[in-house]
Amino acid sequence: MAGVQGRVALVTGAGSAEGIGFACARALAAAGARVAITATTARIFERQAELPGSHAACADLTRQEDLDALIAGVEAMLGPIDILVNNAGMAQTGRDLPSRPLRDQTDDGWSFGLDISLTSAFRVTRAVLPGMRARRHGRIIQMSSVTGPVVGIAGSATYAAAKAGMLGLTRCLAVEEGGHGITANCIGPGWIATASSSDAERTAGRFTPVGRPGRPEEVAHAALFLAADEASYVTGQLIVVDGGNTVQEYKVALPGK
Repeated sequence: MAGVQGRVALVTGAGSAEGIGFACARALAAAGARVAITATTARIFERQAELPGSHAACADLTRQEDLDALIAGVEAMLGPIDILVNNAGMAQTGRDLPSRPLRDQTDDGWSFGLDISLTSAFRVTRAVLPGMRARRHGRIIQMSSVTGPVVGIAGSATYAAAKAGMLGLTRCLAVEEGGHGITANCIGPGWIATASSSDAERTAGRFTPVGRPGRPEEVAHAALFLAADEASYVTGQLIVVDGGNTVQEYKVALPGK
């Protein structure tokens, strides 16, 4: 995508070598963007070493002081942020968010789940908006999920609520900021094989129409499109990347799979 050449992109939640966040960072860098990456642990500097010319920062996006330092550091090293990929969420290294029915969810568990997936996206988005408005250009990509906006999973009410909330936030943002040259879109990954995927999740991917789990780079290609100038008339949308899983009623293994 020629439309990201020279743009400054910030990708959150990019600490895992096999994760969606780092795949997005690689795709943007390969297309000519100047990329900043962040995660909650020092492993983000290992990812930086694999991405020449990138900027990396360790930050907990639920802490305002960490966020302020992150934005200031990216702008000092690379320049104003043109593209934001809010990928952080779902899980945080060193913190456990077990699946449980809503009736058993604690106040702390609910708050933590919303903080890492939804509130963090709100805060980072709010931080970059003034600069984007001033330059009349911006691309905001929220990594939502099919869980919440499209389907539900027992035991995942907190996660589903956060991811559905990201879609609502994004649609309102698209309406508010469209006249300022800013687009806002969501990506809804389905069963994607990452380092954090369980055996059950990888098996579920075999029952999609495509017959396999998705790859992080397949999600990243959608993010790259939405980040590009070529996607200037696409806003307020949810792009589902799930191998067709949510359009089929019967979940059955394909012959030979």
